[in-house]
Amino acid sequence: MEGISDTYFSIGSASEGLYRDKGSRFIAFALPVETEDEVKSAVSDIRKKYHDARHHCYAYRIGKDGERYRANDDGEPSGSAARPILGQIDSSGLSDVLVVVVRYFGGIKLGIPGLINAYRSATADALGKADRITKIAGGWYRLGFSYGNLPSVMKVLKDMGLPQRAQNFGNDCSIEVRVRLTVEKDFLEKTEKYLNFIKKLDT
Repeated sequence: MEGISDTYFSIGSASEGLYRDKGSRFIAFALPVETEDEVKSAVSDIRKKYHDARHHCYAYRIGKDGERYRANDDGEPSGSAARPILGQIDSSGLSDVLVVVVRYFGGIKLGIPGLINAYRSATADALGKADRITKIAGGWYRLGFSYGNLPSVMKVLKDMGLPQRAQNFGNDCSIEVRVRLTVEKDFLEKTEKYLNFIKKLDT
Protein backbone atom coordinates (compact mmCIF):
# COMPACT_ATOMS: atom_id res chain seq x y z
CA MET A 1 0.00 0.00 0.00
CA GLU A 2 2.96 2.28 -0.52
CA GLY A 3 2.03 5.85 -1.31
CA ILE A 4 -1.50 5.53 0.05
CA SER A 5 -2.46 7.74 2.99
CA ASP A 6 -5.06 6.60 5.51
CA THR A 7 -5.17 9.77 7.61
CA TYR A 8 -7.55 12.70 7.29
CA PHE A 9 -8.79 15.63 9.36
CA SER A 10 -12.00 16.04 11.33
CA ILE A 11 -13.18 17.69 14.56
CA GLY A 12 -13.00 16.09 17.98
CA SER A 13 -16.07 17.64 19.58
CA ALA A 14 -19.01 19.95 18.94
CA SER A 15 -18.50 23.70 18.57
CA GLU A 16 -20.71 26.72 17.94
CA GLY A 17 -20.47 29.85 15.82
CA LEU A 18 -22.58 33.00 15.48
CA TYR A 19 -23.16 35.68 12.86
CA ARG A 20 -25.58 38.62 12.95
CA ASP A 21 -26.84 40.82 10.13
CA LYS A 22 -29.76 43.28 10.07
CA GLY A 23 -31.47 41.64 13.01
CA SER A 24 -31.11 38.07 11.74
CA ARG A 25 -29.10 35.64 13.85
CA PHE A 26 -27.28 32.68 12.33
CA ILE A 27 -26.20 30.10 14.92
CA ALA A 28 -23.89 27.40 13.56
CA PHE A 29 -23.36 24.00 15.16
CA ALA A 30 -20.39 21.91 13.99
CA LEU A 31 -20.59 18.26 15.02
CA PRO A 32 -18.40 15.18 14.46
CA VAL A 33 -20.34 12.42 12.64
CA GLU A 34 -19.46 9.14 10.94
CA THR A 35 -22.81 7.89 9.56
CA GLU A 36 -25.93 9.29 7.88
CA ASP A 37 -27.95 8.02 10.84
CA GLU A 38 -25.93 10.24 13.16
CA VAL A 39 -26.60 13.17 10.80
CA LYS A 40 -30.35 12.55 10.82
CA SER A 41 -30.43 12.27 14.60
CA ALA A 42 -28.37 15.45 15.13
CA VAL A 43 -30.41 17.51 12.66
CA SER A 44 -33.64 16.27 14.27
CA ASP A 45 -32.41 17.18 17.77
CA ILE A 46 -31.43 20.69 16.66
CA ARG A 47 -34.77 21.20 14.89
CA LYS A 48 -36.60 20.25 18.09
CA LYS A 49 -34.44 22.41 20.34
CA TYR A 50 -34.64 25.44 18.03
CA HIS A 51 -38.17 24.79 16.77
CA ASP A 52 -38.96 28.52 16.70
CA ALA A 53 -36.21 29.31 14.18
CA ARG A 54 -37.11 30.14 10.56
CA HIS A 55 -34.57 27.80 8.91
CA HIS A 56 -32.33 24.87 9.85
CA CYS A 57 -29.86 24.57 6.96
CA TYR A 58 -27.08 22.01 6.96
CA ALA A 59 -24.32 20.25 5.06
CA TYR A 60 -21.99 17.36 5.83
CA ARG A 61 -19.12 15.28 4.50
CA ILE A 62 -18.35 11.74 5.64
CA GLY A 63 -15.48 9.38 4.82
CA LYS A 64 -11.74 9.70 4.30
CA ASP A 65 -12.20 11.44 0.96
CA GLY A 66 -15.52 13.09 1.86
CA GLU A 67 -17.26 10.85 -0.66
CA ARG A 68 -20.60 10.93 1.17
CA TYR A 69 -22.13 14.38 1.43
CA ARG A 70 -25.35 16.35 1.29
CA ALA A 71 -26.39 19.99 1.44
CA ASN A 72 -29.91 21.15 2.42
CA ASP A 73 -31.13 24.77 2.08
CA ASP A 74 -34.29 24.12 4.16
CA GLY A 75 -36.39 26.74 2.39
CA GLU A 76 -33.72 29.35 1.78
CA PRO A 77 -33.12 30.32 -1.88
CA SER A 78 -31.26 27.56 -3.72
CA GLY A 79 -27.49 27.79 -3.26
CA SER A 80 -27.67 30.58 -0.67
CA ALA A 81 -27.22 28.51 2.50
CA ALA A 82 -26.13 24.88 2.27
CA ARG A 83 -23.59 25.41 -0.49
CA PRO A 84 -21.67 28.08 1.50
CA ILE A 85 -21.79 25.77 4.54
CA LEU A 86 -20.35 22.87 2.53
CA GLY A 87 -17.80 25.22 0.98
CA GLN A 88 -16.45 26.10 4.42
CA ILE A 89 -16.19 22.42 5.39
CA ASP A 90 -14.25 21.79 2.18
CA SER A 91 -11.97 24.81 2.51
CA SER A 92 -11.15 23.68 6.05
CA GLY A 93 -10.06 20.30 4.67
CA LEU A 94 -12.40 18.38 6.98
CA SER A 95 -14.57 15.27 6.77
CA ASP A 96 -16.80 13.34 9.18
CA VAL A 97 -18.33 16.75 9.93
CA LEU A 98 -21.90 18.07 10.03
CA VAL A 99 -22.68 21.78 10.26
CA VAL A 100 -26.23 22.95 10.98
CA VAL A 101 -26.95 26.67 10.83
CA VAL A 102 -30.11 27.87 12.56
CA ARG A 103 -31.52 31.19 11.34
CA TYR A 104 -33.72 33.52 13.32
CA PHE A 105 -35.18 36.03 10.86
CA GLY A 106 -34.77 39.67 11.83
CA GLY A 107 -37.47 41.13 9.58
CA ILE A 108 -35.18 42.51 6.87
CA LYS A 109 -34.33 40.43 3.80
CA LEU A 110 -30.60 40.07 3.19
CA GLY A 111 -30.65 39.09 -0.48
CA ILE A 112 -28.70 36.20 -1.97
CA PRO A 113 -25.22 37.74 -1.44
CA GLY A 114 -26.12 38.60 2.15
CA LEU A 115 -27.35 35.07 2.86
CA ILE A 116 -24.27 33.48 1.32
CA ASN A 117 -22.02 35.65 3.46
CA ALA A 118 -24.05 35.00 6.61
CA TYR A 119 -24.12 31.20 6.31
CA ARG A 120 -20.46 31.12 5.30
CA SER A 121 -19.41 33.37 8.20
CA ALA A 122 -21.40 31.49 10.83
CA THR A 123 -19.97 28.18 9.64
CA ALA A 124 -16.42 29.56 9.56
CA ASP A 125 -16.84 30.79 13.13
CA ALA A 126 -17.98 27.36 14.36
CA LEU A 127 -15.27 25.44 12.51
CA GLY A 128 -12.63 27.93 13.60
CA LYS A 129 -13.45 27.15 17.24
CA ALA A 130 -13.50 23.37 16.71
CA ASP A 131 -10.84 21.00 18.01
CA ARG A 132 -9.13 19.74 14.84
CA ILE A 133 -8.04 16.09 14.99
CA THR A 134 -6.36 13.53 12.74
CA LYS A 135 -8.38 10.38 12.03
CA ILE A 136 -7.22 7.07 10.62
CA ALA A 137 -9.32 5.51 7.87
CA GLY A 138 -10.12 1.85 8.16
CA GLY A 139 -12.90 -0.59 8.92
CA TRP A 140 -14.09 -3.29 11.29
CA TYR A 141 -13.96 -6.98 10.34
CA ARG A 142 -15.67 -9.93 12.00
CA LEU A 143 -13.46 -13.03 12.02
CA GLY A 144 -14.61 -16.61 12.60
CA PHE A 145 -12.18 -19.44 13.34
CA SER A 146 -11.77 -22.70 15.21
CA TYR A 147 -10.52 -22.83 18.79
CA GLY A 148 -7.39 -24.61 17.52
CA ASN A 149 -6.46 -21.56 15.47
CA LEU A 150 -7.02 -19.12 18.35
CA PRO A 151 -3.29 -18.72 19.25
CA SER A 152 -2.32 -18.08 15.62
CA VAL A 153 -5.08 -15.52 15.03
CA MET A 154 -4.38 -13.68 18.27
CA LYS A 155 -0.66 -13.54 17.51
CA VAL A 156 -1.37 -11.81 14.18
CA LEU A 157 -3.70 -9.31 15.85
CA LYS A 158 -1.19 -8.61 18.63
CA ASP A 159 1.75 -8.24 16.24
CA MET A 160 -0.24 -5.80 14.09
CA GLY A 161 -1.60 -3.90 17.11
CA LEU A 162 -5.23 -4.05 15.96
CA PRO A 163 -8.08 -2.81 18.21
CA GLN A 164 -10.47 -5.62 19.19
CA ARG A 165 -14.05 -6.00 20.41
CA ALA A 166 -16.87 -8.59 20.67
CA GLN A 167 -14.60 -11.52 21.59
CA ASN A 168 -16.19 -14.98 21.72
CA PHE A 169 -13.81 -17.83 22.47
CA GLY A 170 -15.92 -21.00 22.53
CA ASN A 171 -15.63 -24.08 20.34
CA ASP A 172 -16.25 -21.76 17.42
CA CYS A 173 -14.42 -18.49 18.02
CA SER A 174 -15.22 -15.03 16.69
CA ILE A 175 -13.81 -11.56 17.18
CA GLU A 176 -14.14 -8.13 15.62
CA VAL A 177 -11.03 -6.11 14.77
CA ARG A 178 -10.42 -2.66 13.31
CA VAL A 179 -7.93 -2.55 10.46
CA ARG A 180 -6.44 0.69 9.16
CA LEU A 181 -6.49 1.15 5.40
CA THR A 182 -2.74 0.93 4.79
CA VAL A 183 -2.38 -2.51 6.44
CA GLU A 184 -5.61 -4.04 5.14
CA LYS A 185 -3.95 -6.16 2.43
CA ASP A 186 -1.26 -7.42 4.82
CA PHE A 187 -3.90 -8.27 7.43
CA LEU A 188 -6.01 -10.28 4.96
CA GLU A 189 -2.98 -12.23 3.74
CA LYS A 190 -1.77 -13.08 7.26
CA THR A 191 -5.15 -14.23 8.63
CA GLU A 192 -6.69 -15.95 5.60
CA LYS A 193 -5.35 -19.45 6.29
CA TYR A 194 -6.63 -19.47 9.89
CA LEU A 195 -10.24 -18.32 9.29
CA ASN A 196 -13.53 -20.06 8.67
CA PHE A 197 -15.06 -16.77 7.59
CA ILE A 198 -14.33 -13.05 7.44
CA LYS A 199 -16.87 -10.27 7.01
CA LYS A 200 -16.32 -6.54 6.65
CA LEU A 201 -18.73 -4.56 8.79
CA ASP A 202 -20.43 -1.26 7.97
CA THR A 203 -19.15 0.44 11.15
